[in-house]
Amino acid sequence: MTEVTKKTAPKSAPAKSPAAKPAVAKASPGKSAVKSGGVDKPKPGSKPNALQQPLQPSEALAAVVGEGKLARGEVVKRVWDYIKSHKLQNPSDGREILADDKLKKVFGKDKVTMFEMNKLLAQNVK
Repeated sequence: MTEVTKKTAPKSAPAKSPAAKPAVAKASPGKSAVKSGGVDKPKPGSKPNALQQPLQPSEALAAVVGEGKLARGEVVKRVWDYIKSHKLQNPSDGREILADDKLKKVFGKDKVTMFEMNKLLAQNVK
């Protein structure tokens, strides 16, 4: 008698049942799931990070962002709101900011790139 070899089909992944639900990512126990404006709120009693430290803007910068202490992230946000509302971005290169009289006092020149802007803003907050 001759022996017949049986060919086996390659193993495939097990079929998913229709009742199977996708896995849901859960927040880790040490992290807060509550966010405000894209930034995690600090836990009560914890030290705020560098972006959350309240800083006093210089007189020239306060003319753009308003009086009173603000977090560094809020200062940058308000400057961008000012730039966009006054249409101060270069139309041919959106990375370049064409300063008006108020921003010239902050930046010290007529135009800056968005990368230079953060360095210049840092010099105008304490």
